[in-house]
Amino acid sequence: MSTEKSQPFTIRALLRLTRFWNLVIIGMAQYFTAVLLIDKRLFYDWRLFLLATSTAIIAAAGYIINDYYDIKIDLINKPGRVVIGKGITRRYALFFHSVLSLTGIALGFILGWRIGVIHFMSVFLLWWYSNSLKRQPFVGNFVVAWLTAVSVLLVSIVYYSNNPLVIIYALFAFFMTLIREIVKDMEDLKGDNTFGCKTLPIIWGIRKTKWVLYLLLFLLATSVLLLNTRYTQLPLSYFLIFLFVPLGLLLARLLPADTRKDFYWLSQWCKTIMLLGIMSMVFI
Repeated sequence: MSTEKSQPFTIRALLRLTRFWNLVIIGMAQYFTAVLLIDKRLFYDWRLFLLATSTAIIAAAGYIINDYYDIKIDLINKPGRVVIGKGITRRYALFFHSVLSLTGIALGFILGWRIGVIHFMSVFLLWWYSNSLKRQPFVGNFVVAWLTAVSVLLVSIVYYSNNPLVIIYALFAFFMTLIREIVKDMEDLKGDNTFGCKTLPIIWGIRKTKWVLYLLLFLLATSVLLLNTRYTQLPLSYFLIFLFVPLGLLLARLLPADTRKDFYWLSQWCKTIMLLGIMSMVFI
């Protein structure tokens, strides 16, 4: 206890708490969307920098409040990765969450009232998710997936762009995040069940939850192909390399998965697929 008082936080602990590399990926997604899908000249535009910064700040605040509410569950599911109460006190965690949330919203309003309102709603939904929604079946997963898709669509809103490729990538981000969130619920089943959460794996079991994932994988592949056929006509080889092969490996590992280690691997692979999706913009 005395150590916590004398050192209420460390920079390293704060970076771990805010998932620094996840924030980098969020910024990359928005920069790649703007520069590679809309206009290369936007790389130097101050609005894009402000958008990426404000979005990352709000995401960081979301990670903090999520860990704040999940301390007891995380001590069971991932004790080695718990930061609040060790590197950062609960009081400082709330302080950083409040400061980051207000800063992100304020930066959003500099970009325009629409971005400011979206940022405000995002902060509210992230708090609601952490406080309640994530313990409910599917709805919490859906909210996180929707917010991820919105982070891509924000680029179109700022620059008044109707590029269908942005819609395709937003849809991709939505489905991959939804799939990953459900996989993470399967990974964290023990701790969630201990504290009365009602996630899909708890109320339906692992086997039935897998069928939800199979359906989502099918909807992702089908939706992307339909949108491509209707609006963009990118070559099928592009989707084979960056979508179908990675999804095929995901499906192959999902079918026999039944341990926490298996679901952890699947969760990390989902993140890799999302990163591949971002990098694939370079080849369009």
